[in-house]
Amino acid sequence: MRPALLLLLLAGVCTADPKIDNVLMRMVPPGSISLVGAHMDAIRQTDLYQRMLAERKLPDVDRFASETGFDPRRDVRELLFVTAPGETNVMVARGTFRPNLSSMRDLKLVRHGEYNIFVTTDGKAAERKAGFCILDSTLAAAGDLAGIEAALDEWKSGSHTGAQPLLARVHAASPGAQLWGVSTGVAGFLADYMPRANNGIDFSRILRGLEDTWFEADFAAGLRASVHGRTQTDQDAVNLRDAAKGLIGLGRLSVPENQPELVRVWDGIAVTQDGRNLLVSANIPENLMDKLVAMFSPAPGRGRSVR
Repeated sequence: MRPALLLLLLAGVCTADPKIDNVLMRMVPPGSISLVGAHMDAIRQTDLYQRMLAERKLPDVDRFASETGFDPRRDVRELLFVTAPGETNVMVARGTFRPNLSSMRDLKLVRHGEYNIFVTTDGKAAERKAGFCILDSTLAAAGDLAGIEAALDEWKSGSHTGAQPLLARVHAASPGAQLWGVSTGVAGFLADYMPRANNGIDFSRILRGLEDTWFEADFAAGLRASVHGRTQTDQDAVNLRDAAKGLIGLGRLSVPENQPELVRVWDGIAVTQDGRNLLVSANIPENLMDKLVAMFSPAPGRGRSVR
């Protein structure tokens, strides 16, 4: 189900910035340590989505769509991915869900209050159970069993304030950001899912060195994105800044002589540091998006999966 998690990210309509659907916000368990969201309706309209995902074959997502009766690439309107206490993960989504019950007969059914959770078990770790719950035709949850149960409990009887401490950390995110996230810990989501450039340059170590992070991205006209974080000491921030600038420099040096326009892609990435605060930003114009997509696409013969 991991590829499905990548395609399902959030949007919404509440008074906080960034905007979150008020139903999804009411399913965030107290003490949650990170939120990641995206406006899927808006993302699906962008060139970047069309180039990178719309036509890409994703067997795991195809199988998930066949088994459950809904396709995250088509049916999800808004989504919120939550890391709850105990580092359990749950994804809550708004959309159009018409479950294919006949195809789910082989899945284990767990009853939690008034809700049915369809559960699959990882053969390598039987204690790590994952599944999904269709609450109604517009609301669903998927992820770790414990995370789903916590979200259902909060939805049914909680105080519905679990998202507020995290949202208070997002100091200046645009309400219209198509993709955003906030975490009290390291930027684990970004580090885990950030694609590696096909020349081997990888920013995940930089991201794992940041704490109290938040990010936002807009794909409406090219790419405008920023990652904000803090380090434990000023010197740690200096070290990460220098390492990030070094990676950008290596990227520029690795540009083939017959593709000089790729230098402009690397020039669109900037790193600034102020005390313990670090900011990594990207501003890639629309006419360079083809180059950006090619830069982060697997080289022929490598066989890297799309995560």
